[in-house]
Amino acid sequence: MSTRPGWRQARDAGCRTVATGAAFHLGRAPRAGTHPAAVRGFTLFELLIVFVILGLLAGIVAPRFIERQSRSVRQAAQAQIELIAKALDQYRFDTGHYPDPGHGLAALSQRPDGVRGWRGPYLTRPVPPDPWGRPYRYQRPGNGAPAFEVRSLGADGLEGGQGDDADLAAR
Repeated sequence: MSTRPGWRQARDAGCRTVATGAAFHLGRAPRAGTHPAAVRGFTLFELLIVFVILGLLAGIVAPRFIERQSRSVRQAAQAQIELIAKALDQYRFDTGHYPDPGHGLAALSQRPDGVRGWRGPYLTRPVPPDPWGRPYRYQRPGNGAPAFEVRSLGADGLEGGQGDDADLAAR
């Protein structure tokens, strides 16, 4: 404790003294007749302003966060589809044909019966579901069509759609 005159009055008023003896006020000035501990805290108006600012920030940041998250899910699905397509190409290179629709994508991780030249597994694990929890669709269309199609139906699980609901495919 300092023995300088006025120190106790400055302390009781919410001020601190430094080595020079000058008093600096910390926080707001106490009301006359109140104890210094009673003036700590925030008014209802100050809290309301803080909540309004936080609400505005959440309104700006939340949509951007959600947009990035949905974009990341779509990118993950597209990356998985491309990986499956590369495994299908390797399967064709080894066997001379793409897997039969009856064997499906399981032929990439487990040897199907009666297939010659299979040197897999072409995927280290079974094909995972798409990021929305549904299995990828595999088709090997007939004449004039692409050799195969691996597809996810997007967030809505229905054919077609736009944005997050759009189908993702590799041919």
